[in-house]
Amino acid sequence: MAIGVVGLTIGLALGGVVLLGALGFVLQRTVDTEAFRTADAVALLAAEDALPDPLPVAGGQVRVQVVDGQGRIRAASIDADRLVPMVRPERLSRDGRQRLEVPAERVGLVGPVRVVAVPAGTAADPLTVLVARSMADVRHSTHVVRTILLVAFPLLVAVLAGVAWRVVGATLRPVEALRRGAEEITGRAGAGRLPVPASADEIHRLAVTLNGMLGRLESARVRQRAFVSDAAHELRSPLTNIRTELEVAQRLADRTDWTAVTANLLADTDRLSRLVDDLLLLARLDETPAARGTGPVELSALLTEVAARYPSPPVRVTPPTGPLWTIGTVEELRRVLANLVDNAVRHAHGSVVLSAEATSTAGSTVGPGVGAYHLVTVTDDGPGIAMADRERVFDRFTRLDDGRARDDGGAGLGLAIVRELVRRAGGSITLTDAPAQRGLRVCLLLPALPAEDGQR
Repeated sequence: MAIGVVGLTIGLALGGVVLLGALGFVLQRTVDTEAFRTADAVALLAAEDALPDPLPVAGGQVRVQVVDGQGRIRAASIDADRLVPMVRPERLSRDGRQRLEVPAERVGLVGPVRVVAVPAGTAADPLTVLVARSMADVRHSTHVVRTILLVAFPLLVAVLAGVAWRVVGATLRPVEALRRGAEEITGRAGAGRLPVPASADEIHRLAVTLNGMLGRLESARVRQRAFVSDAAHELRSPLTNIRTELEVAQRLADRTDWTAVTANLLADTDRLSRLVDDLLLLARLDETPAARGTGPVELSALLTEVAARYPSPPVRVTPPTGPLWTIGTVEELRRVLANLVDNAVRHAHGSVVLSAEATSTAGSTVGPGVGAYHLVTVTDDGPGIAMADRERVFDRFTRLDDGRARDDGGAGLGLAIVRELVRRAGGSITLTDAPAQRGLRVCLLLPALPAEDGQR
């Protein structure tokens, strides 16, 4: 605010100086113009050898003399000196028009005197017309303007500073309200919102944007707390099992079956290791939601490779009619299929079927070309998932009632990882009923890549 007032003061001061300079220049040019007009009229009379005596002039602040080459006065106005020229002869030029300043006492006028000289007469008898005008009116006018500016300038600065103070204060009042609201949010726990001003301006939009950001941050904080709490709970279970096994083995001493204890400890360690790996993978996916590098992946070969890991119960692959290429990372797509097949094998009564085919159904807004997708399905004949739970199962640490047995090794992260990896690949995932009305079918839509591009 102070800087603005100082800048305004400097600007007004410079403007006043420029105004005074321009006013003085214009008034002086006006005096010179009128003096030259009078001198030209007298010069015309001198050229016609018709100089009257005394010379006619208008106004009492004008003196006119006509002098020859020797400085003698040939004619003069009624108030002009007839013996002493207003300008010494050596200062006069015979070649052009001149503007001169002379002392007021030499002319008999008040204040500074402006004299213009205009050549006249003939070559044989050169004459010079001198016209003197007082600059007292010009000086008085500039003095009046200067006085007005000196008096009005502080008042104007004070008024403008007051107006600026009120306007800036009114403008910054919502900003101060936002600052106080932010300070209150920082000083207390829980969610908070900034006050939104009623005016539909930039401050209003800023407050709305900041509230949206606070809402997203609060949602992220809630998810993070839930994630940490669930992760701690899931990690505590295998650690508790390991501790219990070791304490029991220590107390039983020689009666301990160390082979069974070792097997149990290895099982809990494997589960703990898988859980930690899943948590680290989810953390990396949250930090880098976009895929860092993609390349062509052939789906039929990937399905065959994943199915070969599950000999019992049998996992069958329905091969496509030709190679199906998609874009993505091989490790991530392999992890997607492995998690889906793990879930299907865990709940299937008989077999699990993997299939892939080309489709024109647009299931995602990301991918090369509209409607260019491959459909990959994983079908089992297990109990299936109720319609109300088919979206909830993709949340982290979500296990349905029939899958809560911790001995199965599931922590409720498999489908959450699958959805994040599928999104990174530019596809989508949905759960539907199996064709035989028993079991579950998982449908993956992955962006299609032309065969010629995939084989390069």
